[in-house]
Amino acid sequence: MIEEMRLRDLGVIAEATLPIGPGFTAITGETGAGKTMVVTGLGLLLGQRADSGAVRAGAAQASVDGVWIVPESGPVADRVRDAGGDLEPLGDGLAELYVGRSISSEGRGRASVGGRAAPAGVLADLADQLVVVHGQSDQLRLKSAPAQRDALDRFGGAAVGTALAAFRTVYDDWRRLDDELVALVADRDARAREADELRAQLADIEAAAPVAGEDDDLAVRAERLANAEDLRLAAATSHAALSGDGEQPDAGILLAEARRALERVHDPALTEISEQIADLGYRTADVAAGLAAYLADLDESGPHELAAVEERRAVLGALIRVHGSLDETLAILDTGSARLAELDDDGDRIRRLTEERDAAASALDGAADALTAARTEAAARLGLAVTAELRQLAMADARVEVSVTPGHESASGRDDVAILLAPHTGAEPRPVGRGASGGELSRVMLAIEVVIAGTDPVPTFVFDEVDAGIGGAAAIEVGRRLARLAESSQVIAVTHLAQVAAFATNHLSVVKASDGSVTASDVRRLEGAEREGEMARLLSGMPDSEAALTHARELLSLGIAAR
Repeated sequence: MIEEMRLRDLGVIAEATLPIGPGFTAITGETGAGKTMVVTGLGLLLGQRADSGAVRAGAAQASVDGVWIVPESGPVADRVRDAGGDLEPLGDGLAELYVGRSISSEGRGRASVGGRAAPAGVLADLADQLVVVHGQSDQLRLKSAPAQRDALDRFGGAAVGTALAAFRTVYDDWRRLDDELVALVADRDARAREADELRAQLADIEAAAPVAGEDDDLAVRAERLANAEDLRLAAATSHAALSGDGEQPDAGILLAEARRALERVHDPALTEISEQIADLGYRTADVAAGLAAYLADLDESGPHELAAVEERRAVLGALIRVHGSLDETLAILDTGSARLAELDDDGDRIRRLTEERDAAASALDGAADALTAARTEAAARLGLAVTAELRQLAMADARVEVSVTPGHESASGRDDVAILLAPHTGAEPRPVGRGASGGELSRVMLAIEVVIAGTDPVPTFVFDEVDAGIGGAAAIEVGRRLARLAESSQVIAVTHLAQVAAFATNHLSVVKASDGSVTASDVRRLEGAEREGEMARLLSGMPDSEAALTHARELLSLGIAAR
């Protein structure tokens, strides 16, 4: 429920506070005073698109703030907290929710939910739980098949809701299987080519039998073999220096002589040096042996080994060029077999998917039939209930039928739903969009909402001149029905008819004032004589007319008696 709404610099409204509260609130005012700006402001709070053209001339920005009374727990509270906002507890399971929206003259906008900045989409999510707005554009939407189907589904309650949920579950399953099967069949040739290519790749890799790191080892080996003569000369020169070449003593002999010379004297300081020289001798012998082995390996390696290494490198290089690296080549051995098995299984997969899809299609037929049956039963009841309501809305001879016929399949079922209106006795029922005048369409829409509210109540209804095109007795009955709707929901109606406003429990007037250069509007709550004067103005255009005042008092008495 909307408790209060504050507008600033929105259209012609400079600043206004609307105390709304429970029951039926009527909003009236002179033409051009800004009544529609109230609905525009509410639309901003509900996440509708912001238009910088709504900013009051000369103002930097327009802003709307609202206070809602909502359950302290449930979907609304959860969404607020998900957005980082919070509620103000009131007790008895209720809480206050503060929301706000601003739009600058340059088109920049901001929104807040529960004291925290939030995207406008959060406001739209909350609106789905809180409000149904009806205006002239909504009458046009009532002419659309999806809107009529949604109205029937709302009226159908749990029976239709359960059948629709079951259908959507099966539909999603069937859609997934069908999409997968279609894609698999469409890609069958491409997948066959992939399988042939993968099979050839695996054969090449298995034939080459690469080993991790082998390419690096071969690169080192090839470098060594390519420089064998330089390596041999360096190793031989070093070995000769350590082992001698027959003309001069080797390093080992010289070290031995040095150690014996020190051992002939007895000085503890030289003993440690003598031991170091001995260690050098052993290490020199080891190095000389290593060089000898290296030279022997070089002698055994020849041009034939270099050719073999280069040939092996060429084999590995071909694999690397195809797959990027030796590691990626080896990875194909790990994953390729499983992928190949999957590709080779296409025929079996198509058969299995076809069987699963056919089973899902059969289940979908059953779910669609159950949904159609639930809608057909609800359609008969809805037609009778709306017809009864129309009799109370000065359309005593009108008859409404709701047809459910086979239609295009979607996630909402296989049904086309049409609301048909026979406006008078003997007339053939025609689609409401083609067989109803503006006033009749307004009353049909109101009758539908009154009837649906019995099975699918909405916290707040907003009607923007839903009484357009009607008057007299029909207008009185519209007021009665809005008052009846207000027994279970909050109702806000922007109206130009005194017959409708008379049934409101809360009457707000948008008042226009002008200082000669700038026009601005304010909103006031009307009671007593002020309300009688506004009602007289609505009736005759003359708020001081005694006849109009007398009529206004009669209407107000009628409204009081209806509560």
